[in-house]
Amino acid sequence: MIMDEGLAKISLGRYRFILQAEETIKLPPYKGACLRGGFGITFRKICCVNKRLKDCGFCILKEKCAYTYIFETSPPPQAQKLKKLAEIPRPFVIEPPEEKKNIYNKEEEIELNLILIGKAREYLPYFVLTFRELGKIGLGKERGKFFLSKIYDADGEKIYEAGSDCLKNYASSEKNGINVENYFSDYLILNFSTPTRIKFQRDLVTRPEFHILIRALLHRLSALAYFHCGFTLELDYNLLISQAEKIKIKKSNLNWFDWERYSTRQNTKMKLGGFVGQITYEGDFKPFLPLVALGQFTHVGKNCTFGLGKYRIVKEN
Repeated sequence: MIMDEGLAKISLGRYRFILQAEETIKLPPYKGACLRGGFGITFRKICCVNKRLKDCGFCILKEKCAYTYIFETSPPPQAQKLKKLAEIPRPFVIEPPEEKKNIYNKEEEIELNLILIGKAREYLPYFVLTFRELGKIGLGKERGKFFLSKIYDADGEKIYEAGSDCLKNYASSEKNGINVENYFSDYLILNFSTPTRIKFQRDLVTRPEFHILIRALLHRLSALAYFHCGFTLELDYNLLISQAEKIKIKKSNLNWFDWERYSTRQNTKMKLGGFVGQITYEGDFKPFLPLVALGQFTHVGKNCTFGLGKYRIVKEN
């Protein structure tokens, strides 16, 4: 299978959510963990019909539950491949606003992006209900209230507005491909805008060699394709990695960004540092452009549901 043909079968839904503050909302410096954490707790409350169980793994409904599929995804018993994964990538990414502002006053808007992958596109109504309910509970330590004002699709069409229970064309497939010819140049420049956590040989990477980035993208996209899009990404992984090892770093302006979040589920603080900044690669990277281009939407590395691992291809002037 040619890489771009296989990757084109990974369907995406991209949406822009507009939250409007009903009172002052104070958010932490990195807003992704707060949004994803509040979303997860509220999602479970909406979906769960067996609340006496603390562990969804013991629930008889786990294979048919929207919450376990979206938020506690695990390989189904009939899975023929990737069986060794204890957890598989969640089929969604919440991209928080990247602005430094973290205090929103009444009537101010908070914009976030939601990416749903494969079958998860069908579950957009659950995300709408969850954010509507989360607005009543509130965000941040002071539980600032908001309401879900509008939702737009990737084409800028309004598909939801407050006061309506109507969603327009929300499960339609979206072409994930990019005209990669627009990116052809002598170098490949990537800008990582949120902390990116990639492990190689069990250690967190601070300076991602190109083959390490490609390994991480192949690992994530293969699992997303198999478990959420219903097909196997048939590629010569060994050959691709061998080719990727020939591509070198020309320039790196990456820095390590440390941050910490409190996990209510695990009742502990978690350190989730990662690299941010810009890196330039030099070599024959053109065969990898479809993979790298798609990764801009799916993100790369660990904790992508928080919005970590977000990057963009930078066009040279």
